[in-house]
Amino acid sequence: MNSLTRILTIVSLALLSPVLARRHEVLNSQVRLAYVGDTAMRVSWNTFRQLKKPTVHYGTEPDKLHHRASSHESVTYDTSLTYNNHVTIDGLEPDTQYYYLPGHLLRDNATTPPYTFRTSRPAGDMTPYSAAVIIDMGTMGPRGLTTSAGQTVSPNNILKPGEQNTVQSLENALDTYDLLLHPGDYAYADAWLKEIAEGFLPNTTMNDGWEVYESILNDYFDEMTPMTTTKPWMVGAGNHEANCICGGYDDPFNHVSYNTSVCSPGQTNFTGLRTHFRMPSDVGSGGAGNFWYSFDHGMVHYVMLDTETDLGHGFVSPDELNGGEGDHAGPFGAYANAQTDWLEADLKAVDRRKTPWVIAAGHRPWYLSLANVTHTICWMCKDVFEPLFLEYGVDLYISGHAHFYQRSAPLNDSVVDPNELNNPSAPWYITNGAAGHYDGLSKAAKQKKPYERFRLDENDATYGWSRLTFHNCTHMTHEFVASNNNTVLDSATLFKDRSCDAKSN
Repeated sequence: MNSLTRILTIVSLALLSPVLARRHEVLNSQVRLAYVGDTAMRVSWNTFRQLKKPTVHYGTEPDKLHHRASSHESVTYDTSLTYNNHVTIDGLEPDTQYYYLPGHLLRDNATTPPYTFRTSRPAGDMTPYSAAVIIDMGTMGPRGLTTSAGQTVSPNNILKPGEQNTVQSLENALDTYDLLLHPGDYAYADAWLKEIAEGFLPNTTMNDGWEVYESILNDYFDEMTPMTTTKPWMVGAGNHEANCICGGYDDPFNHVSYNTSVCSPGQTNFTGLRTHFRMPSDVGSGGAGNFWYSFDHGMVHYVMLDTETDLGHGFVSPDELNGGEGDHAGPFGAYANAQTDWLEADLKAVDRRKTPWVIAAGHRPWYLSLANVTHTICWMCKDVFEPLFLEYGVDLYISGHAHFYQRSAPLNDSVVDPNELNNPSAPWYITNGAAGHYDGLSKAAKQKKPYERFRLDENDATYGWSRLTFHNCTHMTHEFVASNNNTVLDSATLFKDRSCDAKSN
């Protein structure tokens, strides 16, 4: 009996918890990865019972998983159906493929263990690669985006019979990108009450609303496993992670208004985000949990920002108490200006000879052809982040929140850089919230802003995601990939006139 067979015998199917058995839920282990420098990888997965010592077996050959890494982190929250286990495997070689197998895996019909990952390319490695960016991406299928919807959803926004969705598109393109960058809004489990009110989901009691919320959330994590078992999933905060009802819901059919008081314990204050993921803010760059952090991968320095809380500088952030969204989340920093102080120190420390590209990601945009009627445009984000982007030469800020795609020009305080994409000194701005969820796409304003260069919105009825390709230290391409057939509907290349320490494998 080889080592893999022995391990699979040990980690046979776990028993259902009493709550889960009662609710008749069938879940997989939702295995997911996160970079932790170039010599480590964080592995997370879910089990029905708390593990005293979560363990991952790993090695460089699929049938020789002779090494193991363990932790004591097996955590949950009220109303969660599972425990989240987090283990860091360290002492690895950079840019190397490993095979791994977490312990006590649940039944999974979508993936086949052992899984594989590739450690991060070291900073200074100029080998070309691509990253996938997904934002505003909800559950697909019978509890999310599908071929039918409730009464208020535009017919343009439902899938056509047989149409490929974004999850399927990402899986079919799996070999074209190294990692998933996801700055906020996943699953859209907080739409549960709306989906029930519109007759899309079966009616339930308010006391059982937590179950619907958790079911939508788990559907999403299950769907993502073909990607997240092999590609690091680097996430950030969006407003739909804040609580179980996105601040509130006005039911137009029953004429009832709801607020966060309907949320069960554990479904407020970004609890799911904080429990399910472990981003690398605890090592290297510092930061705050899954809210703001940075990491390097080859020639790129990535910065994840929190546009929902902790903007500081006298501002009340959108998802904080009295912030305009009906939420009362955060703050998560040690003091008011913690995030921007961290950001300045982080950007100041970047070695542009090794990581010439600096890519910032956050949930909310501030340059967009859209009337700001629902706090979509975050002017306070612009006030606190843009000066640092300009001072330290951030190349691109990519965001979502608005459910359409808009590629803008490089901008400095709303003024288009005269060089456009040919060696601009200002950051390039792209918003792509078109990955798809229950409500579908939104319409951009009829009147385009002077800086808008390309758009796709509800009128185009096309879901999609972004692919960033770093060719070398001077050229980077952004593509909008249509989910229905994986074709590229928009492509633009940024040129920066600079030299760097070239090293490629």
